[in-house]
Amino acid sequence: MKQKLSKISLAVLSATALNMTTSVYAQDTAQDAVKKAKEVEVIEVTGMRSSLTSALSEKRDTDNLTEIIMATDIGKLPDQNLAEVLENVTGIQITRTAGIGTGVQIRGSNANRVEINGASTVGSGAGRSGMNFEDLSAAIIAGVEITKAPEAKTTEGSIGGTVNLRTIRPLELSETLGSLRVQGEDSSLTTDGVQPRISGAYGDNWETDSGRFGVVVSGSYTKQEATSFRPRVDRDGSLVENVNADVYRNGSLEDQATKRPVAQSFDFLGVQFLNQELENFEYETTNLATTFEFAPNADMKFFFDAIITSQERRQDSTRVQASGVSSVLNYNLPTEFETVDFGSLDGVDLGSIQAALRGTVQPNLGVDDDDPNLRFNSDTGARVTDTQVFRLGGEWQGEDLFISAEVSTSSSDTRTPSLNSQLNFINPNPLTPLDGSSNDNAVPFIYDLSGNALSFGVDFDSPYAPTVEDLLSPNNVVLDQVDLTRSTVDNSDDAFRIDSTYFIDDNIITSVDFGYRYNKAEHSAVSITDRIGGFSKMVDSPNGSLFSEILVKGPSHFGDADGRELAHRNFLIVDPNLAFSDPDKVLSVLEGAMATHGGSQDYSDLTPGDTAAFNIEEKNHALYAQANFEYEMIRGNFGVRHVKTDIASTGNTVVNGVVTPTTNTADYSFTLPRLNIVADVHEDVLVRLGWGKDILRPNFGDLNTSVSFGTNENQAVSLGNAALEPEEVTSFDIGAEWYFAEAAVVSIGYFKKERTNLFVTELDSASLDANGMRDDNPACSGGGIWNPATQPNILGDPNTVGLCVDRESKFNDSATTTQTGIEMAFQYDLSSFEEQLGWASGFGIVANYTIQEYKGGSAFYTSATRGTDIFNAIKGVYDDGQFVTYTSERGLLDFSENAYNVAVYYEKHGLSARLRYTWRDAFRTEDTAAGASLNSTLGFPVTTHARGQLNASVSYDVNEKLNLGLEAVNLTESDITQSCVNEGALLCAQGITDRRITFGASYRF
Repeated sequence: MKQKLSKISLAVLSATALNMTTSVYAQDTAQDAVKKAKEVEVIEVTGMRSSLTSALSEKRDTDNLTEIIMATDIGKLPDQNLAEVLENVTGIQITRTAGIGTGVQIRGSNANRVEINGASTVGSGAGRSGMNFEDLSAAIIAGVEITKAPEAKTTEGSIGGTVNLRTIRPLELSETLGSLRVQGEDSSLTTDGVQPRISGAYGDNWETDSGRFGVVVSGSYTKQEATSFRPRVDRDGSLVENVNADVYRNGSLEDQATKRPVAQSFDFLGVQFLNQELENFEYETTNLATTFEFAPNADMKFFFDAIITSQERRQDSTRVQASGVSSVLNYNLPTEFETVDFGSLDGVDLGSIQAALRGTVQPNLGVDDDDPNLRFNSDTGARVTDTQVFRLGGEWQGEDLFISAEVSTSSSDTRTPSLNSQLNFINPNPLTPLDGSSNDNAVPFIYDLSGNALSFGVDFDSPYAPTVEDLLSPNNVVLDQVDLTRSTVDNSDDAFRIDSTYFIDDNIITSVDFGYRYNKAEHSAVSITDRIGGFSKMVDSPNGSLFSEILVKGPSHFGDADGRELAHRNFLIVDPNLAFSDPDKVLSVLEGAMATHGGSQDYSDLTPGDTAAFNIEEKNHALYAQANFEYEMIRGNFGVRHVKTDIASTGNTVVNGVVTPTTNTADYSFTLPRLNIVADVHEDVLVRLGWGKDILRPNFGDLNTSVSFGTNENQAVSLGNAALEPEEVTSFDIGAEWYFAEAAVVSIGYFKKERTNLFVTELDSASLDANGMRDDNPACSGGGIWNPATQPNILGDPNTVGLCVDRESKFNDSATTTQTGIEMAFQYDLSSFEEQLGWASGFGIVANYTIQEYKGGSAFYTSATRGTDIFNAIKGVYDDGQFVTYTSERGLLDFSENAYNVAVYYEKHGLSARLRYTWRDAFRTEDTAAGASLNSTLGFPVTTHARGQLNASVSYDVNEKLNLGLEAVNLTESDITQSCVNEGALLCAQGITDRRITFGASYRF
């Protein structure tokens, strides 16, 4: 079909036409565009092949490196989840929570910007990336563009790239839009059955006497449940030195016979902690997107966008812990061992050691009368976030000048209520009598860590074992502690921008862009937490019989995914549904039980502390100028962006109980040059080059200067740094693209990013003079921070008050890090061979591969005490006075060196099918089962092993209006494996994930 486009539509199509139609246009001046308006063909995007063709055409015409994803139809991006949508793009990897895509790394970086129709979005926490991807349904998004090489007019603030989510533009519709989609999703590991997904859209435009008017309304309602099983085994504090080792601790020789009765002729690692976590998240998301557009004439347009989202992400996870295992470590000999090779760190070989593989952990009442013990945890929390993005503006096209202006506001209000409880099991077995002191009691365990699986449970064959009935009796549990949270975070970003383009005829410089943007970002946070209990004695711990009305049996289907028999399946927890829906009742019952029981009384106090709240206000001014050029086969742009920022960090300063509101201010400015060149070296081959600078502002939490000063001269003061400046990044891109057939491309590109001014946590030490005394001048010119409450003892005059003390904070590091990578992509289909292949011409393929490397920086991880013990023992060193610590470069978390995607699709005769396999190399992360700390992982992040995932979808057009579809995520139920220190070293944790099946129908009106 042919359709005449207005001058203004042509001028801004690449920035605002997002959607159900895509124009094929060249880089023309405004006058040339008007002349060619009648020749422009609008292509309707209705299928997979058409969406790929449109996206490829748009990418080819851009002057900077930009990746495009278009919806195949209303609300039908390639995947249901926006993070998983982005996983289709070269150079993008994602991380998952309980199998759901939540984090996105563009070229190895989590530091990216998220926009909607070019307007900034804000997140739910203290970060800078913008809206959480799980908060926005893919059903209301018509297209996604990922800017990897910014132009001068691109808003600053990204290291990896800028993700712009594009909604449908009503004036670009060629016919009335109406659709409804109803689906159900079922997870293989959840117990709540099929969850609903409903989405729909309506849009149209009309010619009136006053001009052309259009409106689009789209919305979605989604419920989703995701479950994963995450067993964790700690073998960090479990070193048993060999019988011949002379072990010295603090200069004293240990008595081997007493200390290590099960010592062997070799060093080995036993079991120190066992944790079985069932991670369960329930999502309820409502999204509404509305756009109004009005064009009173061919040269003017006004628009208003409103995106409103509401999400409730609820967690009701459980943990069953075998704690106190290390107390009897030296008295339980494993029945089988495995050899663990820790590999190397920064070129230093760590060596190998034997580690427990199978065995039991039996109580030894002569050594410890209540360990090992059993604990039951219920983690019930939520993140409730309401987000709004509003955008109002207009555009005008003159003979040589185009001007657009808009105001936008984004806001996000988040509450994080939680009620997490811990119950201790009291083993009633007569062989484990209580001594009346501690509130736990000895329980035997059995473990089998073979087959790359972490399996364990109660050893029911032991004479010390409780019965199943014992485990499920409220009389045999006591309340240990309850953790409460009622924190809030409010984020907002109000912006005004004006952008102009001046078109130049018959010149190498075809046009000049210039503009101004102002925005005010604000972050307000109140952290409200409290712990009830933390009891350690029976006299203080209420018995479960006093609160049995809120106790329920914990989940018993742990292991359903892999068929394991050895697991904890019988235990009691505080009812997670009640803890979420009526936390006040749960608190009332528990506090009533404490009052009845007596002993130490500890009741909830959710009054914010003096330093619990802080506010950050940031004002940014940005000016840019950009020249666009074209000469023979060369086109592109060059320009500069200048940014000025003013920051005010307001919090409370507490000195000797006196609270004083304090505001710290700072400012900085940066000039960011940017260059993009495209050479059309052949009719179907182009070469791209991009170079530019950008900045990454620090997270709001790092600017928090609320602080409470203590009196101890040796205690470092920990606080944020309002003067923390942004990181700086210089990016270089070069690549080639060969469009060798219609809707086909093969491309290769190289990128390099150098980052300086890095954010690092450091101790700024107060200097000492020749007499070993610290500075008593409040300026603290020698380092540290002035503490007006310090009472000097050794380091200052004891007759005075106030002293310079150490300061722990975030600072800018001058070290440089470098990321380099190669991105390759291939896209092709067989549609042009219909006569030769018939039905088989419906096949196509989309594939990409990314290779990355990271090096540099001055920050390091250092082996924790337990890790230092192990690594020195491997080297035959058993005297802690001679120990050597081991380090590794901090590098990037969630960074995989290799990743690829391969999608094979078929589309013909109303049938559309796709099979996509995604693989990413091993990467380091601090996201481990049950929140293991660096101390429990030997001092280093765990390594998540290389993993692939297979997704599939198929749909059929029953007729022109009705479509039936089926989608599967993680078809092969690929699990997650995590090792301490290096891939394949000491198995630390697993993530046993689900398979999600979505089925449904869509109808176009």
